[in-house]
Amino acid sequence: MRSIQYGTQEIFFELKRSSRKTMAIEVHPDSSVHIIAPEESTIQDIDQKVEKRARWIVKQQQYFEQFLPRTPERQYVSGETHYYLGKSYLLKVSKGTSNQVKLKGGKLNVVCKGEIKEDVVKKLVAQWYYQHAEKKFNSLAKEAHSKFKEYDFEMPQLEIRRMSKRWGSCNTIDKITINPEIIKASSKCIEYVLVHEMTHLVVSNHNKKFYETLTKVMPNWKKWKDKLENKMA
Repeated sequence: MRSIQYGTQEIFFELKRSSRKTMAIEVHPDSSVHIIAPEESTIQDIDQKVEKRARWIVKQQQYFEQFLPRTPERQYVSGETHYYLGKSYLLKVSKGTSNQVKLKGGKLNVVCKGEIKEDVVKKLVAQWYYQHAEKKFNSLAKEAHSKFKEYDFEMPQLEIRRMSKRWGSCNTIDKITINPEIIKASSKCIEYVLVHEMTHLVVSNHNKKFYETLTKVMPNWKKWKDKLENKMA
């Protein structure tokens, strides 16, 4: 791992050597920077080339900031509004004989065994979201993958993991990671994120070809991208 200074910002990058003749600079969906350099390249040459592309690297990294989860902090008390698949539900918290969460009659009903505490309610709601996200994401991922038939890649592994800085990411090889928080958005918004990340399995970087492929696979992706940003703001 190395780094170069770009203004007040430090850009870290992972350096690998190969038999290739030219140097490749890749910014992955997790914002990590990977440099693949020819065996004979000197460290000085590599640093200089990274410095020349620093502006582009930072621009690529900033792109992912649009996936920042911005849902306001919740206190997990009755009367709060919580979202599920694009619709709002009132949270109703009560005591009972066992811990459970159910969506019924326009309300997200949380029953706590014993004393009602914010951390307990929060944990129960998070578990409920995760369980529903797992089922819904896998279903939508299959639909998204079916749109890429002509690109001939296998269904990627789907990992559901909380991330502080984005809705989704892709290792550009065989795995997509999705933030369970996005289960609060509509199915089409979730599909957009999945299609976006799967496009990285065809084109790794956000270049012209990437957006051409994304538009070909999902012509109205901008509509759902905007709805996602507005809904989760």
